[in-house]
Amino acid sequence: MISLTDTQKIGMGLTGFGVFFLFFGMLLFFDKALLAIGNVLFVAGLSFVIGLERTFRFFFQKHKVKATGFFLGGVLVVLIGWPLIGMVLEIYGFFLLFRGFFPVVVGFIRRIPVLGSLLNLPGISSGCSKRTGIQHSPQGPRTHPKNRRIERKNIRSIQ
Repeated sequence: MISLTDTQKIGMGLTGFGVFFLFFGMLLFFDKALLAIGNVLFVAGLSFVIGLERTFRFFFQKHKVKATGFFLGGVLVVLIGWPLIGMVLEIYGFFLLFRGFFPVVVGFIRRIPVLGSLLNLPGISSGCSKRTGIQHSPQGPRTHPKNRRIERKNIRSIQ
């Protein structure tokens, strides 16, 4: 079991409420107030969970400048009062920021009994494999052949 500090527990709660308010705000036809509250709670919760310094390091890396610009720009546009445009910018920035985590999330979901069987359906499985680079087989997940070639090149260059 992972032990969390009190600050991290508060952060998990804030992040959860942020996701709830964002989802509920989208359900209510992009309600400005709910989306703004959700954005603030999500970003605050993230900084509580991983810490302020790590949050700044995560968002302001050189290769993530574009993604951070879209995400934080979308938050700003929602706070200004254009929720639909802001959410489109935010979602695009979110996918750019967290695309490295998607293979881990898909691998985790494939181990959950009901959701794993849904991800193994023919159309969904091939779509997930293309986007994450991980193929699923009865023996377990394996890396996409294209990514294996890249890994071999990297190993050879290190040696």
